[in-house]
Amino acid sequence: MKKIFTRILSAALVLSMAGALASCATKKGMTVQKGKLVMATNAYFPPYEYYDNNTIVGIDAEIAAAVAKKLGLELEIQDVEFDSIIAGVQGNKYDIGMAGMTVTDERKLAVNFSSTYATGIQAVIVPEGSEITDVDALLAGDYKVGVQQGTTGDIYMTGDVGEDRVVRFSKGNDAVLALSTGKVDAVVIDNEPAKSFVAANEGLVILPTAYVEEEYAMCINKNNTELLDAINKALKELTDDGTIPAIIEKYIPSNG
Repeated sequence: MKKIFTRILSAALVLSMAGALASCATKKGMTVQKGKLVMATNAYFPPYEYYDNNTIVGIDAEIAAAVAKKLGLELEIQDVEFDSIIAGVQGNKYDIGMAGMTVTDERKLAVNFSSTYATGIQAVIVPEGSEITDVDALLAGDYKVGVQQGTTGDIYMTGDVGEDRVVRFSKGNDAVLALSTGKVDAVVIDNEPAKSFVAANEGLVILPTAYVEEEYAMCINKNNTELLDAINKALKELTDDGTIPAIIEKYIPSNG
């Protein structure tokens, strides 16, 4: 009996140690690459993410860098197609997706979202003198609308006007170029990028009425609740100490 009890005890200790090691392994494996926070984005969405020479900068890039620093990690940003971000996070190719990404019920089925760090507006860009004078006119008419594929502008417009009237582009600036050359009648995109595109393209204006208001957050693999909790804690601290409000103010001045 003593030998049997000893064997049982030994087995229990082995299992206990294995469980402890597994727990440690989980903590060490919180991110895809040890010591790094790998962020997927689509870097054609100013002022949230865009290129300054060969460096990706913007609101999302700076907030992600601040979060990574809080977590003791090095930030790595990968520029990918917008509609591949969620799949990449699901498949553990990236730790987070951050691309002016709106929280929606449909996306919540695929990934978890962090706390909201910014709010956005879907805006409508049209040529100067367009007969599209408000959102109601856009929806009621037989107009072609350019969108960035996979964004909420794409989702909302497809739901409101149907597939036949929506023209999808891999990048927002491609949609705006199509508008400038008369290939579409309007573009639906987030308000801040819309301002940048209008400033860079003469003859375009933003309609005065918003199409949709929404919230931005990071997407994270549903199984990685440890990273989700750590990021939410970091976001709260960075909001409370003024870091995140200062980053947003830097790119979107409240008196601008």
